[in-house]
Amino acid sequence: MAVLPFRVSEAVAGGNPVFARTGAIAHPLGRMHYHFLMKPPPRLRTAAVHAGESPDPATGASAPNLVMSSTFVTRGATGFSAHDLDDASGFLYTRWSNPTVAQLEAKLCALEGAEACLCFGSGMAAAAGVLLSLLSAGDHIVMSDTNYAGVAELGRDTLPRLGIEVSFADTSDPANVEAALRPNTKLIWLETPANPIVRLTDLEAIARIAAAQPGVRVAVDSTFATPVATRPLELGAHYVMHSLTKYIGGHGDAVGGAVLGSREDIAALRVEAAVHYGGVLSPFNAWLIMRGAATLPIRMKAHEENALAVARFLEDHPRVTRVVYPGLASHPQHELARRQMANFSGMLTFRSADGAELAERMARELRVIHYAVSLGHHRSLVFWMDTPSLMESSFRLEGAQLESYRAYAGDGIFRMSVGLEDAGDLCADLARVLAAPE
Repeated sequence: MAVLPFRVSEAVAGGNPVFARTGAIAHPLGRMHYHFLMKPPPRLRTAAVHAGESPDPATGASAPNLVMSSTFVTRGATGFSAHDLDDASGFLYTRWSNPTVAQLEAKLCALEGAEACLCFGSGMAAAAGVLLSLLSAGDHIVMSDTNYAGVAELGRDTLPRLGIEVSFADTSDPANVEAALRPNTKLIWLETPANPIVRLTDLEAIARIAAAQPGVRVAVDSTFATPVATRPLELGAHYVMHSLTKYIGGHGDAVGGAVLGSREDIAALRVEAAVHYGGVLSPFNAWLIMRGAATLPIRMKAHEENALAVARFLEDHPRVTRVVYPGLASHPQHELARRQMANFSGMLTFRSADGAELAERMARELRVIHYAVSLGHHRSLVFWMDTPSLMESSFRLEGAQLESYRAYAGDGIFRMSVGLEDAGDLCADLARVLAAPE
């Protein structure tokens, strides 16, 4: 398994031009990052707890404040447009920037080793923000042929309607990505591990291919991996995206998304995607997600331990025909997982000969595991994903791409997000529903 050296970004302010300065009105956030003056820099678990936070100087409150105000009082005349923001600006309007959201952005920067971060109201808003901001009519994008369903459908339906050319590639083989490039290619969109089949992409290999093509950027949806496992920016990507709803928030009670990258790239994205499109994150959700992010490293360790135990149990069960988990030696890309991931995460899939019928039984009879969509929560979730239905609605694969998908998923898979319960209870819950009906 890869061991990632943890490096705290110099730009702990999260790329927000108003985050750590006194401008229109003096505020205490400029003192927020004293933890990063530590020598040597803090390790991952310390950064997860403290990055973006410090005690409130007015009250001494140890926990971060929740600032729900939509607007902020200024001490002098200032411009009315977000384009007028500069290094002397303070907080003016929450759609442009908010103290609580900025704290979360700083924490995410520290975890990803990024210069800057922009938070969104959902992971889908984050993905759409990147795609619609970077691409224009006549541009071309190479997109993973298997990824989050909302992004897959945006790539197949919305982008072509806007005059953007889209090629879908099985990115598990870098040669497929290289072959799909065109003179007008502007972006390569990757997701690793890929939702829902947990197929991997070699990020360093794809980054090298992109670097040889002037003007081609690489964006990575790293929701399944989290910064605990993989930091794509350190492997050559230009953007990394997360659905904060999943592992980083971690508790199934807040929806959000984030994009991280260079200070220059995120500053441009803030004006286009946040100010113009408006899909910003609620301060309340930011506060909840920030609380969850503080325990991300220890949660991911427990997710991985449980997932490996459940995967081994399922692999030995007579009614299970296939298990796919990066931490198993049987995963087709296990060596890549060991090289690229410092944590194998908590996502696995498994197949059974009677998948649809078993799904009905799970929905009725599971006692510990929730039969529900989504992933990355503290509680375990499982859901049946029928291959023909996904091919008709979201992926629409044919030929070799369909064969590659079916090699992982067959006629359908159970996607399981293994939570933080006792692994023995999870295996017992599965054993009961997997038992042949009387």
